[in-house]
Amino acid sequence: MDFIDDQRMSHLYEKFVLGYYRKHFSHLDPSANYIDWDAQGEIEYLPAMKTDITLTDKEQNKVLIIDTKYYGRTMQSQFGKNSYHSGNLYQILSYVNNKKARYNGEVGGMLLYAKTDEEVTLNQKFTVSGNQFAVKTLDLNVEFSEIEEQLKDIIKVFFNK
Repeated sequence: MDFIDDQRMSHLYEKFVLGYYRKHFSHLDPSANYIDWDAQGEIEYLPAMKTDITLTDKEQNKVLIIDTKYYGRTMQSQFGKNSYHSGNLYQILSYVNNKKARYNGEVGGMLLYAKTDEEVTLNQKFTVSGNQFAVKTLDLNVEFSEIEEQLKDIIKVFFNK
């Protein structure tokens, strides 16, 4: 499919994941929300923060912000060491920290990469400043039922459902 460039595929991937959650987990109010900066002063030039996917469980008072990523390479490499794409990590950290400043509940963040043909399959969890984060790959090169299980697992792990 040479006619579809990476930017369009990235947008399609984002819309697919959001659409799945809207259809199957509507009680979590899946949406692409803007997050206000926790900032004062001359802030008119701060860029808008719009999430790819925000899932909210009002009963548990929990929010999961998912940032979908569709790249040719899942990891960046510098000096022979693999690491997460730093810009992506800073972005999700910023979303979570600014959301948490104005939300009285638990806020977590996830980078959800489309799996590539690389050997690496990510499924890491960590805590930063008391907030849960995860970096995962979603394998799209399997039957839909398996993709569905991967997406359901995200809900099970974060929302304990």
